Amino acid sequence: MITDKIILLALEEDLGLGDITSDNIFTPADGARAVVRAKEDLVLCGMDVARQVFEIVDPAVTFTPLKKDGDEIKKGEEVLTLSGPALSILKGERTALNFMQRLSGIASASRAYARVGEKYGVMIVDTRKTQPGMRRLDKYAVRVGGARNHRMTLADSVMIKDNHIAAAGSITKAVQKIKAAIGHTPKIEVEAETPAQVQEALAAGADIIMLDNMTPAQAAECKKIVNGKALIEISGGVTLDNLEAYCKAGPDVISSGALTHSVPSKDLSLKIVEYTKN
Repeated sequence: MITDKIILLALEEDLGLGDITSDNIFTPADGARAVVRAKEDLVLCGMDVARQVFEIVDPAVTFTPLKKDGDEIKKGEEVLTLSGPALSILKGERTALNFMQRLSGIASASRAYARVGEKYGVMIVDTRKTQPGMRRLDKYAVRVGGARNHRMTLADSVMIKDNHIAAAGSITKAVQKIKAAIGHTPKIEVEAETPAQVQEALAAGADIIMLDNMTPAQAAECKKIVNGKALIEISGGVTLDNLEAYCKAGPDVISSGALTHSVPSKDLSLKIVEYTKN
């Protein structure tokens, strides 16, 4: 299972040869009960990954969820409790929190973006700008937040971008090459940077036209050119601050790498609230 591989890598990165501090303070027989709390408002994500962390560290740790992925959590709320060997809880602490904090950050941002999109009937989607090795989890967090996924891999759909256009010689030639190679069933998306490219992509038979790094005003003008003959996606430079302006331009889809590539993690903490010395 891919999640297990990521967790094992993260645990190896953190534990290495052991925990020199905890190993010399606690005995394997010492027990503890711990609580994980939110230190700020957030949309919770990563509970199952955190559970898997502790299952791998020590199946004797009891993981009790108090909330679920997608819940909106207020600062100070408890989201889960742990009980079992103190050493095992502490050894899994940072790895579990790292996953939960990043995924909750993505889910929280996605929720904020999706709510703006819903007001205008615009679908908000992510990009492939994900943490290396974390794409499935990053994109899961996007869905938990209420936004949608764009391509998971390069094989998922056709997207003709600037380098493809340059290599083929033009948008028209790139679309022709793709259609000749893959047949009529897959949709073809073409990236356009100017109104002229929008017109060429439309004439070539593109199903989706991505308006790349345009202003909201430029996007609105291109929408008039397309006139419902293809789906319109806006991408490039979209942030929460300018999202509403882009939505008002009338696209079908807005994609933003900011959902995953630069989103701040949310703050959660683990505190041991009870020790049992043996």
